[in-house]
Amino acid sequence: MLKFPGLVFFILILNFPLSGQQDTLIFKNGDQLIGEVKSMDRGVVLIETDYSDSDFKIKWVDVKEIYSTTRFLISLYEGARINGTLKTLSADKISISADDGDIFEVGLSEIVYLNGLKSKFWDRVDASIDIGLKVTKANKLRQFSIQSALGYLADKWSTDLYYNDLLSSQDSISDTRRKDGGVNYRFYLPRDWYASPELTYLSNTEQALQSRVTAKLSLGKFIVHTNNLYWGVSAGTSLLKEAFTNDAESRNSAEMLLGTEVNLFDIGDLSFLSNLSVYPSLTEKKRFRSDFKIDAKYEFLDDFYIKFNLTLNYDNQPAVVGKETDYVYGISFGWEL
Repeated sequence: MLKFPGLVFFILILNFPLSGQQDTLIFKNGDQLIGEVKSMDRGVVLIETDYSDSDFKIKWVDVKEIYSTTRFLISLYEGARINGTLKTLSADKISISADDGDIFEVGLSEIVYLNGLKSKFWDRVDASIDIGLKVTKANKLRQFSIQSALGYLADKWSTDLYYNDLLSSQDSISDTRRKDGGVNYRFYLPRDWYASPELTYLSNTEQALQSRVTAKLSLGKFIVHTNNLYWGVSAGTSLLKEAFTNDAESRNSAEMLLGTEVNLFDIGDLSFLSNLSVYPSLTEKKRFRSDFKIDAKYEFLDDFYIKFNLTLNYDNQPAVVGKETDYVYGISFGWEL
């Protein structure tokens, strides 16, 4: 029979390997958190602990030191992508041990992305859906809307799917409807370059557009890639197939594609995402299209926020009865815990 000191020693031996596998974050205020660092993206580090059902989300700028045995996919601000482990050497100095044996010493702020190479499937998934319904007695206005998105982030590529639908009907007025959706793949290349095939769909009554299917292929680069700002530019080509609600002849065309995207996050209480794509036609004389989007969120009084979104489509050669411009915008106020 084990005596008490022997039992304590036995328990310690059993628990030592488990504790040795834990990651540690030490914050600028001296606090520390022990668990499993799963990822860091857009200035937020995600860590799982044994004593909480929910993962902790912590601002990367609040981290002073990190110690981990986890293998990560690590991205640096100048575009390098490294598979390996990391640990703090001194104040704001991190040592990265790459799988190929190379050692890198970088500042903490130079690390802009981490992803555990053994992350579970659902840890890499982002999904959202918003459904709205509005009914008024006056003029029998009925409005239905849906916004949905699904994304997956792998070690060297990511994909995003989305679908949005807005239907509005009212007495004595023709129904108004706008649908758009798409799937995008992004393959990450060295030095912050990326290749991106994309397939999109758009239908809206404002431009007499029954359907517009666009296949795109572009090559892009992040000009700025930090813990609070992404800015990328891209160029490529797109193939367009359109059908119209006024029985006009369908159109097939080829276009150039020039785009830019700005994503600001952790800028005080503001987050901001905007992208612009322009499409000079290669097969239709003087035709020019553009797509512009903005999503912004401002938080105030701790738990309250304002959201603004805008989607704008422009075509200088629309269908015969269609209009050159179609847009959807929304402003909302909210509260969250």
